[in-house]
Amino acid sequence: MRQLLAGLLCCWSFGTVAEAPVAIAVHGGAGTITRDNMSPEQEAAYRTAMDQAVSSGYAALQRGESGIDVVVAVIKLLEDSPLFNAGHGAVLTWDGHHELDASIMSGSDLAAGAVAGAKSIKNPIEAARAVMLASPHVLLSGQGADAFAEMQGLEIVPNRYFTTPRRLKALERYKSAQVEKPADSKFGTVGVVVLDREGNLAAGTSTGGMTGKRWGRVGDAPLIGAGTYADNSSCAVSATGHGEFFIRWQVASDICARVKYTGVTLRAAADAVIQEVLVPEGGEGGVVAIDAAGSVAMVFNTEGMYRASIDREGNKVLGIYKNVVPD
Repeated sequence: MRQLLAGLLCCWSFGTVAEAPVAIAVHGGAGTITRDNMSPEQEAAYRTAMDQAVSSGYAALQRGESGIDVVVAVIKLLEDSPLFNAGHGAVLTWDGHHELDASIMSGSDLAAGAVAGAKSIKNPIEAARAVMLASPHVLLSGQGADAFAEMQGLEIVPNRYFTTPRRLKALERYKSAQVEKPADSKFGTVGVVVLDREGNLAAGTSTGGMTGKRWGRVGDAPLIGAGTYADNSSCAVSATGHGEFFIRWQVASDICARVKYTGVTLRAAADAVIQEVLVPEGGEGGVVAIDAAGSVAMVFNTEGMYRASIDREGNKVLGIYKNVVPD
């Protein structure tokens, strides 16, 4: 009789175990993004795109899809949109072509993959995942990255596929100004961080880089520890900003290290790095981050950052501009 009761109690307990929480945060770039320089139509388009990205990703996480797969799927949506500086809609180099970067990292085993300076991969984030899963390497660049992606059966497109009229005008403004800083002062990068049903963290980032970049310049987006980092023992981070600063100060891994080794909250760690470390040095940008408990932080030191999140409680936040409460 005792065994029967124990069995019934065991079954009842199993049946009432709550599902593990999931969470997601997405960014679409940071920089001089204000209401004054954006039309109502543009604002609506960005809000819709960010809402679709975060909602589709959250739904996939709720269905039990792996964090890595969700990161790739959501970033592909943003790469395929002409609104963002990643994939179709990427900025142009000084020579008038596109060089694309992307990276991805798994928090469960610290596996990572990245591509830099790719010119013909339709969705660079897919190539980053392929590098992680199907090669012994972490980062492939240039023609090698393109060749590897083609060998993996990924979609290859002509470089002109990524060009949009908006980016052509941005390059023209940049060249006519003849200054070091692009006329289009947004730091366009897209990124996603997630906590999946298995309790695994994952992060990914994709970008076209900086308008008018030269000499094969590579920013922080494809560099593990700078623009992307994920570790189940701390957090997952995707960054957007002036890449040279994010590389030198290893922004993504620094935030996770502060969480892991000092015990501060995710928000405190992100604030410390973005506001207290970068600002005095002139480093502009921001991050989205998630910790192992499903807490979300979206921190930036610029006028705005396209951002969206759904936390472990299902609370959605959409924002563009810099203000205290979500806009």
